Amino acid sequence: MSVDNTEGDFNSTPLRHMWQDQNIDLTVRETLSRDDKFFLHQSLSTPCLTEIVKCEGSYLIDASGRKYLDFHGNSLHQIGYSHPKIIDAIKLQLDELSFCPRRFTNKPAIELAEKLGEFAPGELNKVLFAPGGTSAVGMAMKLARYATGRHKTVSMWGTFHGASLDAISIGGESLFRDDLGPLLPGCFHVPWPKKTADADEIEKIMEKEGDIGAIISEPMRCTTVEKPEDGYWLRLRELCDRYGALLILDEIPLAFGRTGKMFCCEHSGVIPDILIVGKGLGGGVFPMASIIAKNNLDIAQMKALGHYTHEKSPVGAAAALAMFEVIESEKLIDRSASLGRKTKMELEGLFSNLSIVKEIRGLGLALAIEITRPDISEYILYECLSNGLSFKVSNGNVLTLTPPLTITDQEMDEAVCVIKSALQKAQSL
Repeated sequence: MSVDNTEGDFNSTPLRHMWQDQNIDLTVRETLSRDDKFFLHQSLSTPCLTEIVKCEGSYLIDASGRKYLDFHGNSLHQIGYSHPKIIDAIKLQLDELSFCPRRFTNKPAIELAEKLGEFAPGELNKVLFAPGGTSAVGMAMKLARYATGRHKTVSMWGTFHGASLDAISIGGESLFRDDLGPLLPGCFHVPWPKKTADADEIEKIMEKEGDIGAIISEPMRCTTVEKPEDGYWLRLRELCDRYGALLILDEIPLAFGRTGKMFCCEHSGVIPDILIVGKGLGGGVFPMASIIAKNNLDIAQMKALGHYTHEKSPVGAAAALAMFEVIESEKLIDRSASLGRKTKMELEGLFSNLSIVKEIRGLGLALAIEITRPDISEYILYECLSNGLSFKVSNGNVLTLTPPLTITDQEMDEAVCVIKSALQKAQSL
């Protein structure tokens, strides 16, 4: 696989080693050596860059004392790191009820289910929790099979829905699919769309097959911040209704204000049959995910959709409820929308004359800078890391910028200055 089409930065390159030579000491090297010895190796995760000893607010702090504004965060730090309300809620819940076996219930879990139904658009008000987004994707796929009696799906190349075998079958990232042999049958893929007319490809599949059970997609491709025209989603909603399929939208990295609305699908006004959320749901601390389904999909009373050990975790629910409290009390959705617009305009003004910049994209505080030369994207990443800014490189040439919604104006200004300096240096290469 080439660097051009991977969904993140490679972890063993000359630039990576050069950065480590310049920025980490012997003690950290010993820690990395222990990590290397005991963990199974895989792309994107190993070998590790450095050792993190603290996370707070918008920052990661490494063992050498370096601070990094984190514009990556694995897409779970909508309210920043270690928010006091999240930490307090978890500590309090641990003292009251730390675990709830599956055959029982508890008030925090019920309150969270009510809250998700309250915020979700339309008639999305039936909830089931899971310990992670991939598991929630699996539950949604199972529910779609039970509801329609069909196993076939349509999804998009380039999208990511999790790393398990069922999730990569519908996912479109080659890094997670290649060389694994047979995946789930009946999984059709189309190119990632840009305009409404691109829905014609899905219509052809649905017409030919006649038994597609679900269309599953991100409402915006989160890694590259690419959102099709709103009319595209309206077409998909109409196609699902016409052919008896379910529309499933995966908002695991996008929900809870990231795009300037509570849920990304609200931008187009299209209501899916199942909405999948996760990552930030646990307040950046607890692994928590959920499907939110329409009431008429409560049809699997005698079937098993999830049955996860931490299905109704009171601690996870407490963290999620505190997360919603922070979003509401600190008006973070409005903050995301306004600061995102301002920052996008600023980036466009700064980089409009740089030949290495192809496009600036943004929706709320999901921002992206597409570079014309993939060969210098890695240089830009390490230049920014050296100056205290971490982000993700997607698709080989997209600088994906997803800061916490709690980021201060001063922190955002610092980040823009770091990016500006790095791009200006890269322009001269």
